Amino acid sequence: MLRKDTSAWLGRAVAALAALVWLAAAAPVTAAARTDAAPTDAGGTSMDRVRTAETNRAKWLGDTPSPLAETDPELAAMRDRLVYGEILDQGTLDTRQAALVTLAALTASQALAPLEAQAGAALRVSASAADIRETLYQCAPYVGFPRVEAALAVVNPVLKAHGAALPLEKQATVDEKTRLADGIAVQKKIFGAEHIDALRANAPEGQKAIIANYLSAFCFGDLYTRRVLDLKMRELVTFSAIVALGGCDPQARAHAAANVNVGNSKQNLVDALAVMLPLIGFPRTLNGLAAVNAAVPEQTR
Repeated sequence: MLRKDTSAWLGRAVAALAALVWLAAAAPVTAAARTDAAPTDAGGTSMDRVRTAETNRAKWLGDTPSPLAETDPELAAMRDRLVYGEILDQGTLDTRQAALVTLAALTASQALAPLEAQAGAALRVSASAADIRETLYQCAPYVGFPRVEAALAVVNPVLKAHGAALPLEKQATVDEKTRLADGIAVQKKIFGAEHIDALRANAPEGQKAIIANYLSAFCFGDLYTRRVLDLKMRELVTFSAIVALGGCDPQARAHAAANVNVGNSKQNLVDALAVMLPLIGFPRTLNGLAAVNAAVPEQTR
């Protein structure tokens, strides 16, 4: 009886020892795997936003300290990890496009303090002084001259600090004799000749100055014909400014379609909205997304 108990005990001891040996061999591999892998959240998504945010913030803003981080470090971390750790690290827009979309949104929103910082960021990530000026000018027909003038008041000192000589080189291609005809030509190129001809023909007599003349000559003649930004970039800036301004859903839909007409993709527009999201909030972003979906419905299988 004693021998049977002893034998059973020895069997259990050997099995336990074998399990310990196996665990000891496996433990270093497991530890190494945990060291090499990025932390994940409950859904398995990479949580490496902190390092990415630090790298991208330095790329865009250099070593400029964040005043918000001094007083409200948690909110600053939320902002920076969303903007620089996620949004600006993905999507179809290059850094120049994302920078100009940002400037358009801030101009429309009249967020002048961040506009100053982002003007410097735009220069740092490959936008030129002329790109920045044309972006702000392009906003004028949609957000009004006072907002653009206020934006220029904070942006121009940044351009000068980076070596730009003001005023910058002229980029107009029209004069008093050609601005209306050239504006109509650009409108037709973007929206289609039939649509523009009907718009002008059907404008009520008392409203023709706004609908048929100021729109064509000022908005399209004076602005869309300028050099530096091509039609694709001008339409992306226009769409961004309109969405950021808010309350302009018909115009947002029209310019979402116009973007596609000149060669931007639906995903370009969605990614521009993502860039603007931290600047304008979810309501205006979702309104912009609704405008995009109305103008360019999703492909269904």
